[in-house]
Amino acid sequence: MRALISVWDKTGLDGLVKGLDSLGWELVASGGTAAYIEELGLKVTSVESLTEFPELLGGRVKTLHPAIHAGILARRGFDEDLETIANHGIEPIDLVCVNLYPFEEAARSREADEKQVVEMIDVGGPTLLRGAAKNYEYVIPVCRPADYESVLTEVRARKGELSPETRLRLAAVAFAATAAYDAAIARWFGETDVFPEAFIPVFEKVTDLAYGENPHQGAAFYAERGARTHLLARVEQLHGRELSFNNLNDLNAARLAVREFALPACVIVKHANPCGVAVAATIDEAYTRALAADPTSAYGGVVVVNRGVSAALGDLIAAQFVELVFAPGYDEVALEALLQKKSIRILNDLERRTVEASERDYKRVLGGLLVQDRDWDVAGREGMEVATGQPSQAQWGDLLFAWRVCKHVASNAIVIAKDLQTIGIGAGQMSRVDAVRIAVEKAREHEHSLEGASLASDAFFPFPDGPQLALDAGIDAFIQPGGSKRDVDVIDTAESAGAAMVFTGRRHFSH
Repeated sequence: MRALISVWDKTGLDGLVKGLDSLGWELVASGGTAAYIEELGLKVTSVESLTEFPELLGGRVKTLHPAIHAGILARRGFDEDLETIANHGIEPIDLVCVNLYPFEEAARSREADEKQVVEMIDVGGPTLLRGAAKNYEYVIPVCRPADYESVLTEVRARKGELSPETRLRLAAVAFAATAAYDAAIARWFGETDVFPEAFIPVFEKVTDLAYGENPHQGAAFYAERGARTHLLARVEQLHGRELSFNNLNDLNAARLAVREFALPACVIVKHANPCGVAVAATIDEAYTRALAADPTSAYGGVVVVNRGVSAALGDLIAAQFVELVFAPGYDEVALEALLQKKSIRILNDLERRTVEASERDYKRVLGGLLVQDRDWDVAGREGMEVATGQPSQAQWGDLLFAWRVCKHVASNAIVIAKDLQTIGIGAGQMSRVDAVRIAVEKAREHEHSLEGASLASDAFFPFPDGPQLALDAGIDAFIQPGGSKRDVDVIDTAESAGAAMVFTGRRHFSH
């Protein structure tokens, strides 16, 4: 039996080659891999001795030769194939172990220039791997150190063979590896084309999930390959049941919302919508006020804070039914209190990393994918127009706060805020006036005073009826994109009531 080894990453290689050697396999390798195997004290056949050609072009050409590829692609069950390679003095290759040049690492490196990145494009490696995977019935393709031990164990147990199921699985892994590699290269060459003709994102499984949105749906969480970070990157689960599909969906919504604020902030999410958001001088106060915004909806919600959880805050959270809490650290006393809740999922944010501004937003549709820029930015106060009235400094604070929250509420979205606390949210309504009505009713349900409150709308008011409903409730400041044919009517309605209205010039639909 013969194995061809050509790897950049030598992780775990010692065990594999020593194991194959002990089973009597011939080891064939080139360049640095051959030298590495020799240093282990093992006999190795050089690729050059098979091809009778030295490495060419500074190592660019090593394995691209019929003596190698015919040995990989020959079908053992075809007499014609075996006669052909025998006539040319070529012996079959039974295992190909290849991992590829670290192109993506080079592409991300700030030190690497364009030529250095191009040199990290592996040509021979993917060719070897694809050839072995194509001929998987007779050749074992191995491209991940994680598979070395299991392959060696099965080869040893089956006296040089692998089961058809294992061979098929390894072939799938190999083709996925080369496909992802090619996709990364294609993205790099086409990075100036924001929406290329062929859009080739690659995602790698992070974890299987018990089920999807509903128990009859299978599910898993995948992270985009090459992304700077992802939802669970550098996140440690300290306690609780395994994360569910809905947990992750809600966590995503809450993390996106809380990143809007630099001051101590708390976001409580239920069914992917914020139900309570507050900013305060301390994180304890921010949580208390976010919970008070709508304690009924917060029941069984996901709580995300942007400061460490103190002992006092730990007690406050532990007193509620919370599905999941996410924070950048926990006081020991707080953690002890939270650990008393058997079902609560406790996530520790070990390292907050900035998401790349170029990240795309995807929405799956029937037979396709809608791709857009993420809605990261929020217009600053200096870019807004005061359409009527003169908002006070306190009103400006509430307007900008409500505007940032509104961006994360399902459209049609209405957010009513007072003193940097949401007091009423209307989400996902087909009618904007209904969204206003729900937000007002929510505030009244929990006995929040609407006098002097501020209201944000994610898109323009098409008619004055929505603002009028809010004005009648006591709200006296509005922020909205503007741009309706009836803006004049809407402005007149606010002006007649002595209310302030700010136009942002930008909408924030979230569907």
